[in-house]
Amino acid sequence: MDELIIAVPKGRLLGPLMDLWEGAGLSGELLRTQSRRLVIVDGERKLKYILAKPGDVPTYVEYGAADLGVVGKDVLLEEGADVSELLDLDFGRCQMVVAVPKERGITRVDQLDYNSRVATKYPNIARDYFSRQGLQVEVIKLGGSIELGPMVGLAEAIVDITETGGTLLANDLEPIAQVAAISARLIVNPIRYRVKLARIQPLVDALSGALERKGA
Repeated sequence: MDELIIAVPKGRLLGPLMDLWEGAGLSGELLRTQSRRLVIVDGERKLKYILAKPGDVPTYVEYGAADLGVVGKDVLLEEGADVSELLDLDFGRCQMVVAVPKERGITRVDQLDYNSRVATKYPNIARDYFSRQGLQVEVIKLGGSIELGPMVGLAEAIVDITETGGTLLANDLEPIAQVAAISARLIVNPIRYRVKLARIQPLVDALSGALERKGA
């Protein structure tokens, strides 16, 4: 069966994805008009879309429920799923940073105290980053409003995503290091890539062409 199954993220990445899809000569109409459905079938192009939470997309791809997926690099780094990246899709761009209260006057991560507490939604990424820096910290996982950590004395620093820096600034936090550059990525199940190469590669080429035209 040459149907392609693609896991796509619900939420803020879906709009830019549909724009890119249409720029590649693919139809985004079904995703635009039926976005409340969880499984959408484009019979004409033999495509099936699974609309999933962003954090679940790599899981669908890793376990073969989807051939391809679109997901943020932050999710890929945090989840560590056994998938392969095919393309940087050039939207959803932001930075993952270490930030500290301005009043502390710290400008480098190696100035943090030993075993400082770091609040984050991304504990695996944070532990890996500080380990690579040779720094011992205590990572505290929070589900939201990471900026609150230093404000209430829960943490001395945070690891979080920022697009403009406005939220950090509004909460008197200063970025002192970049952990990773984040953007949406096209991922693939490695086995499905080999089996369905004749179907997958034309789609990858179409998206690559759209990205080149967009950047021209």
